[in-house]
Amino acid sequence: MSPERPRRTFVDTLGLIAVGLMVAGPLLAWLRLVPGLAGFGLYALGGLLAIVATIAAIVAAVRGRGFGAGRVIAVVGALVFVLTASAGRGAPAINDFTTDLDDPPAYRQAALASANSGRDMGYPSDFATQQRACCADLRPARLPVAPDQAFARARRTAEAMPSWEIVAADPTTGTIEAVATSKVFGFHDDVVIRVRPDGGGSRIDMRSKSRDGRGDLGANANRIRAYVTAVEAPS
Repeated sequence: MSPERPRRTFVDTLGLIAVGLMVAGPLLAWLRLVPGLAGFGLYALGGLLAIVATIAAIVAAVRGRGFGAGRVIAVVGALVFVLTASAGRGAPAINDFTTDLDDPPAYRQAALASANSGRDMGYPSDFATQQRACCADLRPARLPVAPDQAFARARRTAEAMPSWEIVAADPTTGTIEAVATSKVFGFHDDVVIRVRPDGGGSRIDMRSKSRDGRGDLGANANRIRAYVTAVEAPS
């Protein structure tokens, strides 16, 4: 007689479903078969189900019911979800950051994009307090060169940034606009860069705003930090 195969329990099935959603959501979004928010929603749902399955698995194990493969998979999925969520821990529920809170760079080309139709592209005044609390380190880049040279450098740096697409560049106003696209979920963030004279040199301000969601898990602030570091780096 062949050995009896262990019976799959509800918790095992739930764990498999949870991890399946966690894989399917990002995959479908990466293939651009579903919108980014839909893919992220599937991933988040799977993560929450994985946590529920993990709790149930622990309770079952304490009662001596073993720890099947589905439960192990659920635990792994829950750990991945928690670690991913913790990466944005402490980030406020805002999705628009700037290096100049008193006079944020304005979007012009982005305001004309069909994806932003009907949206207020102004910087919300109530975001400033939250940004100061979480990201006081955000600052403009300063270069000891004339504005035209700074603009050329700002544009070269923007063109070299991963996943950015330049959509407008106007040396007469010293502004550059771009769209940054996340690799997995395909979220689009609008970026505007402004170059102005600053004493004997130039000041480069930047603003980065997500098109989707209320919060951004720190993505826009990190983008500003990366750009400022890159543009100020010795060439």
